[in-house]
Amino acid sequence: MLHLRSVVLVALLGPGLVTGAAEARVRVVASLPDLKALTEAVGGDLVEVDSLARGDQNPHDIDVRPSLMLKLRRADLLVRNGAGGDPWVEPLAVGGQNSRILPGRAGYVDASRGVPILPPVGPVDRSRGDVHPEGNPHFTLDPATAPVVTANIVEGLKRVAPRDADRFDAGRREFLRRLEEGLARWREALEPHRGARVVTYHETFTYFLKRFGLEMAGAIEDRPGIPPSPSHLVGLIRRMQEQRVRVVLAEPYADQRVVQLVARDGGARALVLPSAVGGVRGTDSYLALMEHLTGRLAEALR
Repeated sequence: MLHLRSVVLVALLGPGLVTGAAEARVRVVASLPDLKALTEAVGGDLVEVDSLARGDQNPHDIDVRPSLMLKLRRADLLVRNGAGGDPWVEPLAVGGQNSRILPGRAGYVDASRGVPILPPVGPVDRSRGDVHPEGNPHFTLDPATAPVVTANIVEGLKRVAPRDADRFDAGRREFLRRLEEGLARWREALEPHRGARVVTYHETFTYFLKRFGLEMAGAIEDRPGIPPSPSHLVGLIRRMQEQRVRVVLAEPYADQRVVQLVARDGGARALVLPSAVGGVRGTDSYLALMEHLTGRLAEALR
């Protein structure tokens, strides 16, 4: 009988009125998983967030697919990385035909606004490969940028859902409190290794290393996005031996054969770490990702 009444109620009032509470949530699409996680952290049950990229994908190599355009067509808010980190968002947003989330509109958030972006090293031209003229776009891997990023996100959420402004502010305050607690733990874990030199595959972890006082001795990619030359690898391995580099960091989508070769010949340990939320099991939130990165790296450096 109860089920029958529910069916009649839906028929009379329409599904929109019955499920109004669920539909009141702000529909957010983030370009990258870290931004999805940060939006969920401040928005809580007031938001429904989807990501255009997965945590195990190379963020520089996302296909422009109609299914992603459909996500954007339905969105109230778009949160993008900016800083040249997700240029594939632009054709997707145009294809989504949703004017509410285009630049300059209430539903558009550039998460990089106000973040100190590390400038590119050396000249910026086609000969340098996939170099970003705006600077290094992997800023979310520095947890100290999260206050600025979440401020940008909350500002956007308030524009599209002003009725919940106080709750968005409260959610951000609670997240920042937990972030500060985490930062204290992460600094303590990596403090004994301050000044240690590591090699990375891509320059993904530059912000992360800088935050915790670690030094980048070099990158396996001599030009971003282009396979390294044999001469570059020979020089990098020699430098690793001279500087006693102990860890080679690589993303899950890096060429693992090259990573293992460089680590072995350079006398270091190869450590594959997720470069985004959801990259491996157990990193389904921003704080969990940072916990994983700092714990694994501290263990490898011991």
